[in-house]
Amino acid sequence: MSIRDTSAQDHRVAPTAAAWRRPWLLGAGAGVLALTAGAWLLSGWSAGGRSIAAERLRFAEVERGDLVRDIAADGRVIAANSPILYAIAGGSVDLKVVAGDVVRRGQVLAEIDSPELRSKLAQEQATLAGLEAEASRAELAAELARSTARKELDQAQVDRIAAARDLERYQRAFDGGAVAKVDVAKAQDELKKADIGLDHARGDLDRQGRSAGLDARNKRLLADRQRAIVAEAQRQVDALTLRAPFDGQVGQIQVAQRANVAANAPVLSVVDLGVFEVEIKVPESFARELAIGMPAQIGGGGGESFPARISAVSPEVVGGEVVSRLRFVDRQPSGLRQNQRLSARIVLDTRRNVLTVERGPFLEQSGGRYAYVVADGLASRRPIRAGASSLSHVEILEGLQPGERIVVSGSDQFDNADAVRISGE
Repeated sequence: MSIRDTSAQDHRVAPTAAAWRRPWLLGAGAGVLALTAGAWLLSGWSAGGRSIAAERLRFAEVERGDLVRDIAADGRVIAANSPILYAIAGGSVDLKVVAGDVVRRGQVLAEIDSPELRSKLAQEQATLAGLEAEASRAELAAELARSTARKELDQAQVDRIAAARDLERYQRAFDGGAVAKVDVAKAQDELKKADIGLDHARGDLDRQGRSAGLDARNKRLLADRQRAIVAEAQRQVDALTLRAPFDGQVGQIQVAQRANVAANAPVLSVVDLGVFEVEIKVPESFARELAIGMPAQIGGGGGESFPARISAVSPEVVGGEVVSRLRFVDRQPSGLRQNQRLSARIVLDTRRNVLTVERGPFLEQSGGRYAYVVADGLASRRPIRAGASSLSHVEILEGLQPGERIVVSGSDQFDNADAVRISGE
C-alpha cells in the first residue's frame, strides 16, 4: 500500500511587488555603505595619505598679549679689579704676604732685590752730582764775566769823562792863547777815542752777559736731563717694592719665597672684594642687540634681584656665544665670592598686545614661513609671517588668529605635506 504525498495539492504562486523590492533595498544599502567607506578612505588619502599620533606632537595656542624679549643666563662672579703685579727687573723675591691675606692700599706685598738697578741708580746719581757742580760753576763763571764787562764799562765811562774834561781844559787854554791848536785837536781825538771805548764796553757787557747765560743754561739743561734719568732709575728701584693698589685680598701667588724671577714675570695678583661683576655667555643670535649700558637684573639668591647694567661685550664669537659682563648699579649681594654662580636676565624689548605663540622647532624647519594649523583632527599647512622672538615665545605678524592651535614640535614628520590627519586628537 502506497502513501500519497501532497504534490497533488501544490500549485505555483506568482511573486508580489514587495517580494521583488526587498533584495533591491538590501543592495542599495550595501552600496551606500560602500560609498561611505570609500569617501572616508578618499578623505584620509586626500589628508596626506598618513595619520600621525597626537602623542608624537606638541601643540600650542595662538594668544594675544605682551611679548617680553629677554635673555636669561647663568653667570659667574668675577672681580672687576684683579690686577697681576709683575717684576720690573730680575732678582730674588721676598714675599711679605700669602694667598688669601687681606691687604690695605699701599701695603708692601713683596720686595725684589735687584743689584743691577740699585747700582745703576747710584751711578746716575753720581753723574747728576757732577753735572750739577758744572752747572753751578757755569753760573759762577757767568757772574764773573758779567762783572768783568761791567768793570770795563765803568772804566770806559771814567775815561770818557776824563777825556771830556781834558778837552774842556785845552779849549780854555787855547782860547787864552796858552796852548797851540794841535793840542786842542789831540784832546778832541782822545774824547772820540773814549766814546768809542765806551760804546764797545756797553756792547761787551751785553754780549758777555748773553754768552755766559747761554753757557750756564746749557749746563743746567744737562743737569735737568740727568735729573730725569735719576728720577726714572729711582722709580724703577721703588717699583721693586710691590704694594697693594687698593684695599682687597691677595689672590694667586705665582712664585716661591726667595725665588729668582726674570724681568716682567708675574709675581702675585690682588683681588678687589668691593667691586664684582657677573660674566655671562649670550647666544650669538642675541649678541647684535646687546649694548653697553643696557639694564639687567641679577638674582642674588632668596628670590631677591639686584639691578645691573651691561659693562662690556666681547667683540668675538666663541662656540656660538658672546661673553658679556654685568656690573651692579646701586648695591651688590653680600658675601660674594670669586666664580660664584648667579642667574642674570637682560630685557631687550617689550611689545604690547601682539599675537604670540609658544616657540618651537617649527620656526627653524620652515624659517618661520609656514605652520600647521590643527582643526577637527586635521593639520593644514598655512603660510605665516613671524616677527620678533623671545626665549619662550614668538610674535606672529600674519597668517594666524587668536585661539587657533598649531603644531610647534614634530612637524618634521609631515614631509611638508599640505594636510596631515592627527589621530587621537
